[in-house]
Amino acid sequence: MEISLIRHGRSTCTDSNRMKCKEFKIWVGKYDNQGVFEENFYPEDTLDRIASANIVFSSDLERSIESARLLKPNLLAVSDPLFRETELPNPSVGSIKLSPSTWSLILRCLWFLGYSRDCESLKEAKDRAEKASELLAVYAEIHTSIVLVGHGFFNMLIAKELQKMGWEGKKRSSSKHWNCTTYTLLN
Repeated sequence: MEISLIRHGRSTCTDSNRMKCKEFKIWVGKYDNQGVFEENFYPEDTLDRIASANIVFSSDLERSIESARLLKPNLLAVSDPLFRETELPNPSVGSIKLSPSTWSLILRCLWFLGYSRDCESLKEAKDRAEKASELLAVYAEIHTSIVLVGHGFFNMLIAKELQKMGWEGKKRSSSKHWNCTTYTLLN
């Protein structure tokens, strides 16, 4: 049995202007609701895994749904909010203006340190990843080979849970866009 975790493609939300934290929260909404850039080439392993998958899952965010479609045209992936990316906290910071990538880095670091205002905590995200891993394992048992087109941080949490369950693969799932990491479990 195998479960392959693929990170979605590069988002078409490319605004990198400096913004206040309140504006960044709006930016995140745009990022979540926009698609991805179509590429001229995709990693061969990624294409092989999605082509051979008996069922494909994605989060319900547009960048995951569209990525699955670009990798396997005419695909109807099973989309589920269970597989959404981990959220970022929403601090009340007045007039500081930073780029979206800087906001993301700072807020993700704060989140790992336990700050989770207006979002799920790290513990809640780990609990959700455990549920997601269990669901994927059940489907892998039925369908042998499955794929999840998901997100960088949440795929990482799922990978850790799969390994706790005895699945074998790379210690860390790839965080590069379009890359695939496969975990196997021998019967």
